[in-house]
Amino acid sequence: DADCFCHLSEAHVAHNKMSTAFNPSPLVKKLPLSIRILLEAAVRKCDGFYVKKEDVLAILDWQHQQGVAEVPFAPARVLLQDFTGIPAMVDLAAMRDAVAKYGEDPNLVNPKCPTDLIVDHALQIDFSKWNQEMELIRNKERLQFFKWCSKAFRNVNVVPPDFAAVHQVNLEYISRVVQESDGFLFPDSVVGTDSHTTMINGLGILGWGVGGIESEAVMLGQPVSLTLPKVVGCKLVGSISALATSIDIVLGITKHLRQAGIAGKFVEFFGPGVSQLSIPDRTTIANMCPEYSATVSFFPVDDVTLKHFKKTNFTEEKLEMMEAYLKAVKLYRGYQEQSEDPQYSEVVEINLGSIVPHVSGPKRPQDRVAVSDMKQDFLSCLSEKVCFKGFHIPPEKQETLVPFQHGGKEYQLAHGSVVIAAVISCTNNCNPSVMLTAGLLAKKAVEVGLAVKPYIRTSLAPGSGMVTHYLNTSGVLPYLSQLGFEVIGYGCATCVGNTAPLPETVVGAIKQGDLIACGVLSGNRHFEGRLCDCVRANYLASPPLVVAYAIAGTVSIDFERDPLGVNADGKPVFLSDVWPSREEVQHVEEHTVISSIFQDVGVRAEVGNKFWNNIDCSESVLFQWDPKSTYIRCPPFFSNLTKECLAPQSIDNAHALLFLGDKVTTDHISPAGSIARVSAAAKYLQSKRLTPREFNSYGARRGNDAVMTRGTFASIKLQNRFIGKTGPKTLHVPSGQTMDVFEAAERYQKDGIPLIILAGKEYGSGSSRDWAAKGPYLLGVKAVIAESFEKIHRNHLVGMGIIPLQFRPGETADTLELSGKERFSISIPQEIAPKQEITIKTSSGKTFKVTALFESEMDVAFYRHGGILRYVAQRMLQ
Repeated sequence: DADCFCHLSEAHVAHNKMSTAFNPSPLVKKLPLSIRILLEAAVRKCDGFYVKKEDVLAILDWQHQQGVAEVPFAPARVLLQDFTGIPAMVDLAAMRDAVAKYGEDPNLVNPKCPTDLIVDHALQIDFSKWNQEMELIRNKERLQFFKWCSKAFRNVNVVPPDFAAVHQVNLEYISRVVQESDGFLFPDSVVGTDSHTTMINGLGILGWGVGGIESEAVMLGQPVSLTLPKVVGCKLVGSISALATSIDIVLGITKHLRQAGIAGKFVEFFGPGVSQLSIPDRTTIANMCPEYSATVSFFPVDDVTLKHFKKTNFTEEKLEMMEAYLKAVKLYRGYQEQSEDPQYSEVVEINLGSIVPHVSGPKRPQDRVAVSDMKQDFLSCLSEKVCFKGFHIPPEKQETLVPFQHGGKEYQLAHGSVVIAAVISCTNNCNPSVMLTAGLLAKKAVEVGLAVKPYIRTSLAPGSGMVTHYLNTSGVLPYLSQLGFEVIGYGCATCVGNTAPLPETVVGAIKQGDLIACGVLSGNRHFEGRLCDCVRANYLASPPLVVAYAIAGTVSIDFERDPLGVNADGKPVFLSDVWPSREEVQHVEEHTVISSIFQDVGVRAEVGNKFWNNIDCSESVLFQWDPKSTYIRCPPFFSNLTKECLAPQSIDNAHALLFLGDKVTTDHISPAGSIARVSAAAKYLQSKRLTPREFNSYGARRGNDAVMTRGTFASIKLQNRFIGKTGPKTLHVPSGQTMDVFEAAERYQKDGIPLIILAGKEYGSGSSRDWAAKGPYLLGVKAVIAESFEKIHRNHLVGMGIIPLQFRPGETADTLELSGKERFSISIPQEIAPKQEITIKTSSGKTFKVTALFESEMDVAFYRHGGILRYVAQRMLQ
């Protein structure tokens, strides 16, 4: 019995608030902390229906059930961005209509799981940048709907435009670490439709990305189903190198994890090295999950986390409660005692001391050079034949010095002399520490009397005004300016060759000596000649290293042995003398940057958005659909809804709408980009008297099923074997005509013919996209038969009542000699079970078996009801 191991207790953790808590049994103490969060949620949500006692026991027995057991997880909240939020909320509004039609109270339809919907840059850019009436109207239409949602639905929090991007809002504004509800405390957790959702794991909050249909299911009270994951313990040991920046650490850890082969697993960090990582470091590492294919990279809450939250808007009372609760339920980590370390599936150890700073160059970004080897590597490049790294300078010319005049003084240029130095923060905005390190380095250098030679073309191009703000607030901007790094603006600059011309005397000296002059920048592009046609060696470096090489005036320097310059007393000054420690940087980051960011968030939250505040919307329970709208339309997902669950119907004499190959992505199925002028969606919009200029994109029109259905399989890159070339066309088999996919589906539906899709391996790979399942459903597709499916897309198909069928191992459409032009009859048992084999007969006389890819009884229930949305609606009617 689960009660032997864990129970719900009325523990007065802080201020007499009640909490769910575990008995500190040996089994629980050895679980990874990320698994303990899954366990806590299962115990708290155990109702015998969605979450069963067997699920709790399976999680508790994680050591033996990992990678095998399928378990539910009910997160504390759902995070939506506006593109995915529109169809989700449109579906809920349509569900209210359906419930009201049967005489039930439409107020029954509300998200059960608290949902935050962030209207981020997809709409913000239009509002802030355009003034034309058309732009205002098209956004106002969607914003009116969002505002109605914020008033009509309980448990929905809409963050208006011009506030922040969704992942920033998640980190800075709505994260709770510990949630409070009905007098109970429990761990914060989240699933989100934003690709950066995993950043939240850096705060000790378990969360990952899901597709739109899955998010709707969670909103409506359905738990996420997942295979109990294996958890890789990433043990961090050693001390970080003095010159290594946060970006070096992030990329170094990412490289190690990519090589470890951890696809589909949880990663949980532990070990004494963890305490050296700041919260921005942790969230950046967690954000890199896709780079090493992990589901999450989890950093448990520790002293560093609490110290971070003291600089935010958390009150002292909240912090005391949070610390007491997390320690009571064993979700707080200290790294001093190895006896507290959980048991992991496997352990990957990374010595932070082995991560050294690198630069990339001199011609390609993939050619990395350790800073400690930079001098020797550059000298080798001079000698090597002309290639990706070589310049083939004769030995007798490698010591060439060319004098020249600049500003009334004489200087000398040599091979390796720096003539361009650009600090660019566009690729470093997510982590302020590297920019602060550059600023603090500049401050120390100026204070000891170092300077940058005046002929070097220096510049500072922050990626946003916030970067300038925190550089100024921390007091380092004037020192960067004294070294010549003046703010030049916020657009693309040196990376794309937008460098001011070099002084003519400098260009003359380079040409006279045929010198390999150098540029150093902290951007992301540096191909030969890109910065300036006479600058042949270009290196990508972190912002502080750009400043260091600018002061040195050459890349041919060994920072450990060679001084940057001399001070006013003529004494040599080394890089180590002026390089700020990580402790210095983190202190400024926490006390200046973090606090100012949260003060700014608070001001924005109080002031609000004037466009948003002035938008009028109905306060009715049911949404007032505008028949003229081309953005928001009531979808037909609830047509023919009944109170009773109907038995699964066999699929008789179906035609194949498409015959596809391997790796058909969700971009092929449901494009998100621009709407082609000759597409079915364009014809629809033109019938509504819109010009091509007003089409906008598929992503912006996700709230209109008429557009999205016509956009299904509208990709110009679609490879349909019926056609033999790329394009959004298919064969209407009965007539033999080639036509748009939508037009063919429309004819099949008019004739009452069900449809299937034939496909190869990895059907539905790529970004999770709800309309990649909703679109085929509205086209009349009843089943997809493929060699394999991407898991999230498989879930989406089931969620829309489309049955995913997998060929048996060794069998394909080709081995079965299917032309795709046959009629297919699929016999579906009334009591179909997960992974059950079913029989398909074709009009050509072939019979073969496939596997119904239902992972659980809940999947079967969704399919029997016609999908998740209809399942929930029918339960309300019952």
